[in-house]
Amino acid sequence: MDFKISCLLFIHDDYDRLLLLNRKKAPNLGKWSPPGGKLETSAGESPVECAKREAFEETNLVLKDDDLRLLGYVSEKNYEGKSHWLMFLFESKKTLSHLPTDIDEGCFNFFHRHEIEKLEIPSSDHQLVWPVYDKRQSGFVGIRADCASKSPDLKIEVFL
Repeated sequence: MDFKISCLLFIHDDYDRLLLLNRKKAPNLGKWSPPGGKLETSAGESPVECAKREAFEETNLVLKDDDLRLLGYVSEKNYEGKSHWLMFLFESKKTLSHLPTDIDEGCFNFFHRHEIEKLEIPSSDHQLVWPVYDKRQSGFVGIRADCASKSPDLKIEVFL
């Protein structure tokens, strides 16, 4: 299986709502996800460089290194039986004052955290991505999951 490395960005607006993208493309077609994307590994791109590039490409938000806070990582084996993923999860310290324009990957909207549970989001995000966000004040969070079965074997690690 392919091994893919990506980053996701938790970007807030001035009302502490989170920006999500309703995806028009796979993976997660038709589902709401934080903005982000794959590292350009052939260019030697780091996760921070990827997060800054994706923030600008998708939302027009210009970030500096110190505008990002690395919350943790999610390592997924056998995601959808197609690939392995290592996702770095970042929180932007800069906020957006307006909704970004639609992009070819989908359209954006802001949601309060409690509203996200009711949205159509990737099922694994409930168990893997959002727990990292929710534990962000506890320290750096690492989650390992083997997604080969319907209930992934999860290992959650908090590093203080």
